[in-house]
Amino acid sequence: MGNLAIIPARSGSKGLKDKNIKLLSGKPLLAYTIEASRESGLFDEIMVSTDSQEYADIAKQWGANVPFLRSNELSNDTASSWDVVKEVIERYRILGTEFDTVALLQPTSPLRTSNDIVEGYKVLKENAANFVVGVCEMDHSPLWANTLPEDLSMENFIRPEVVKMPRQSIPTYYRINGALYIVKVDHLIRTPDIYGDRSFASVMNKENSIDIDDQMDFTIAEVLISERSRK
Repeated sequence: MGNLAIIPARSGSKGLKDKNIKLLSGKPLLAYTIEASRESGLFDEIMVSTDSQEYADIAKQWGANVPFLRSNELSNDTASSWDVVKEVIERYRILGTEFDTVALLQPTSPLRTSNDIVEGYKVLKENAANFVVGVCEMDHSPLWANTLPEDLSMENFIRPEVVKMPRQSIPTYYRINGALYIVKVDHLIRTPDIYGDRSFASVMNKENSIDIDDQMDFTIAEVLISERSRK
């Protein structure tokens, strides 16, 4: 029993080729998440779930375990992350190992720090939570956003009460950042809605919440990592 970190790293990324092992400031992308997991000191097991032996070998070089490869059924881009997590839990059970909690840590969040993970587990403990998810403040309030009709008319684009609202009165909105998910294993297995009973947010700063999806994200991450190394 204990804490398991799962780093999902499927091969064959369409948007950015081999994104999860692409070198970011000299290190494979997934290495940043492995290092943050290790530095947190929280995990009894840090594993990378991948369908690629090449990815598995790289993950092992950076200190993660890959006791098995992901099944073919969950190796496509339509597979749910939580189905992947459940598969990993079941495979470990077959091997005779069970865990109390699982942290799902996407490798596409390389600026997430070990302290972010520690703070997430602190939220879990202090709130007797079943589920903790990383969030960050939104860059722009969704109150100033809307869909557009075919003729691009801006009529009624913003609700009248919002237009008249002082900037200081606009509430702060947060978004799920994809960098941190922590769940108690029994909660994950027994409920179809992990966002329900006793789920809480762990607030991260926007810089640490960068999620790499394309080359522009990658370039921004390189700049921020370079600035960190200079400091």
